[in-house]
Amino acid sequence: MITSKFYEDLDCMIPNPVCELNYTQDYELLLAVMMSAQTTDKRVNMVTDILYKKYPTLQALSQADLQDIIEIIRPIGTFYKKAQNIKAISKHLLEECDGKVPNNRTYLESLPGVGRKTTNVVLSILYNVPCIAVDTHVERVSKRLGLAKEKDSVLEVEKKLTRKLPKDKLNKLHHQILLFGRYYCKSRNPECHICPFTDMCKYYKKSHR
Repeated sequence: MITSKFYEDLDCMIPNPVCELNYTQDYELLLAVMMSAQTTDKRVNMVTDILYKKYPTLQALSQADLQDIIEIIRPIGTFYKKAQNIKAISKHLLEECDGKVPNNRTYLESLPGVGRKTTNVVLSILYNVPCIAVDTHVERVSKRLGLAKEKDSVLEVEKKLTRKLPKDKLNKLHHQILLFGRYYCKSRNPECHICPFTDMCKYYKKSHR
């Protein structure tokens, strides 16, 4: 059972959670989240700082030389596929949505390289849709704290969190749990000595027998 103390402790540790991907336009967020798969936000910010300055509009991105995009985003890995996705998404948004990222889950999930996790992030940030995106950090924290079972799939973790967490706090909690996993409840060498959730943490109980 999640008590009020859980939310209070998260508010204390991460009082003002925000997305750490840099963007100024809605499409920039969509592309950045797509690119963040299997890499870090820090690396994505490094390449998008160059990419968005060189190609400052969707039109420019859609017409950009594929090889040039590849060279710019090479540091983030799986760069060839992501470069293709950048051009394809740009063209789709221009031709089908007047260059806007729509509040439409079905449409977003149909875009190249955009799955449920990316869609959840985008809808949550741009349109305040109450949803939670389960990345590696959210999944790890959820399973360690017993909010989900070890064998649960990403979708099962998402459903359990959506059911257990208050809907009006879901977007904030998503970022809080993500950042808590990124900076405190790390995969290796988690900061258990300053964690307020050791009483509910399966990892802590197992590693401190």
